Amino acid sequence: MNRLNATFKDLKEKKKKAFIAYITCGDPDLKTTSECLEVIANNGADIIELGVPFSDPLSDGPTIQAASQKALKNNVSLADIIKMVSKIRSKISIPLVLMTYYNPIFRYDIRRFILDAKKAGIDGVVIPDLPPEEASQLEMFARKAELATIYFITPTSSEHRKKIAISHSRGFIYYVSITGVTGKRTELPDSIKKDVKELKKMTSKPVCVGFGISTPAQAKKIASFADGIIVGSAIVEKIDKAKSKKDMLKALGGFIKQMVKAIS
Repeated sequence: MNRLNATFKDLKEKKKKAFIAYITCGDPDLKTTSECLEVIANNGADIIELGVPFSDPLSDGPTIQAASQKALKNNVSLADIIKMVSKIRSKISIPLVLMTYYNPIFRYDIRRFILDAKKAGIDGVVIPDLPPEEASQLEMFARKAELATIYFITPTSSEHRKKIAISHSRGFIYYVSITGVTGKRTELPDSIKKDVKELKKMTSKPVCVGFGISTPAQAKKIASFADGIIVGSAIVEKIDKAKSKKDMLKALGGFIKQMVKAIS
């Protein structure tokens, strides 16, 4: 069984919700990313989403864009990230999901990407700019490798689009809480609860909510009706604003622990 499926099965049996932490790989460097991954896992995160730096991140806001630019200046590539995962995998037991745009995968070679990602210990992939209708080749290799393909559903998705995304998604459904890019929000739309409940009527697959969640109070509220929450920009900000690595790792661990406690 894929680690993602096993994790959600275990959480459901325990009546718990998933905390999914996003981090931009290579910000400020891959060695630091490796250390951050251990801190995130050791402080209670259920799943980690590994952001692959890209020059034109269409769905990312200023915080993650800036982190991507730092990583790109260090020439961090998809291949480097897969290699990093293979080295650190033995220290981290929770599922790891890649968040990448399609161009790096296409340049890497689709089949080789799936095989190398699986071998390294990656459990799933989110590709914001690859619609399910154009993902048949990638999905074919992913299914064989038991690598989950995770698709977005947004507040503006039609019923038809929702059904397509649900049928093609494995692992979980990624519900984008806002019409816009990633980034911290002081307030989240009241419509999220209604939208998520409607999605859960359409599928038995876990529905996790991301984009904009940045405080324990927001996390607690969303977790009351979703199967999991995804936090990215608030985590990236902790990494970028710390004065030293020691301070950063301490602040990161404390924030993860705080968010996990909020949804428990």
